[in-house]
Amino acid sequence: MSQPTAPKIEFPCDYVIKVIGNAAPDFTDFVVSVVEGHAPGIRDEHITVTDSRNGRFTSVRLTIVATGEPQLKALFEDLKASGRVHMVL
Repeated sequence: MSQPTAPKIEFPCDYVIKVIGNAAPDFTDFVVSVVEGHAPGIRDEHITVTDSRNGRFTSVRLTIVATGEPQLKALFEDLKASGRVHMVL
């Protein structure tokens, strides 16, 4: 029996990214600036910010226009390399 393959993403498309890191006053602006470098034109209505119950972490959810796997890979690497991001989903 063959393994099921993951569905291929058709580019360009709307793509949701969730970035989680330590809560800080500038965390949302930091995430948006990194993401803008890879996917310019994010609108405010496509950004949702949620603080954890105890306020230690912040989750920033953004919808971008993804143009391909290389763009997403570079974006995820830049966010993780910052040292401020715990998880990118």
